[in-house]
Amino acid sequence: MKVLMHYEDHENSDYHKSLKITLPKSWKTGPTSKLLGQFVETYMGNETFKEGNPLEESQLHLSIRSTSSSTSTTTELVDLASDAVVLDVIPDRADLYVVHGPSQTLSDQKEAAQKAKLEADTDKNLAACTHFGCKQRFPPGGPYPKCQYHSAPPVFHETAKFWSCCPNKKAYDWDDFQNIPGCQTGVCTDIKEDTEQKQFLGGTDLRQAAGEAIKLKSIDDFNKAQAAGGADAAPVLDRLNAVLVELGIEQELYQQVVDGMRKKAAATADTEADVLEAVKKEMGSKFKDALKTVAAEQLRIS
Repeated sequence: MKVLMHYEDHENSDYHKSLKITLPKSWKTGPTSKLLGQFVETYMGNETFKEGNPLEESQLHLSIRSTSSSTSTTTELVDLASDAVVLDVIPDRADLYVVHGPSQTLSDQKEAAQKAKLEADTDKNLAACTHFGCKQRFPPGGPYPKCQYHSAPPVFHETAKFWSCCPNKKAYDWDDFQNIPGCQTGVCTDIKEDTEQKQFLGGTDLRQAAGEAIKLKSIDDFNKAQAAGGADAAPVLDRLNAVLVELGIEQELYQQVVDGMRKKAAATADTEADVLEAVKKEMGSKFKDALKTVAAEQLRIS
């Protein structure tokens, strides 16, 4: 029986390590803690690891990837009890992960599962706050606790997750998203104020909102502005914004880039017109470079 053990629980990849172990026969019927101890001993045998990232076996545990079936993709890491029998919980050629945090015994895991079930059963009899982002529960009819919540629904677009009322606070991990603090304070309620409001938004909603928010100016309007001295180059940027939204590029991303260009141009420009003109030229230059890169790639492939 062979296993491949990985330590990746450090922000610096220089301290990551993978170790292939062929288990002696006696280990197969022994506890998983034997594997953890072997990994730590080998890891600490490396002087660079020992000095830069010393590991303590008592502050680590083993986890294994959980799958719903033999053909499905991996889902999440499941912690292994330190006294679980290797053959009972680890298949041959499994990938194991060494993770920070003390190990639990089978008894600890059983107690934790019972506690979670008890909390879940208790929650069934409690009302959930209907405010976006508030996870509090309370007896139906009150008393109602104070809460911090979001005033608008969440947005799940591609890999980004954020609250539509706080578009500048984005997360790409579910736990990080859950930890984004609410922008409103008040009192919990179990009454849904707007039954027609969507509970979450996606890319289609973003593009629709962007189209409604951007008032496109006509070519005549733009020409008049240019004839007046070029003091209003914004129509070009507005139209570009709308086109990029139609192409599936987030309005927030575009605005972030424009704001960065404006800040850079403002350091040397004398007027707002000069700032906008500089942004327009830099944006055109960036798109030209991007298209040249694509064209060169196409020629290379062909």
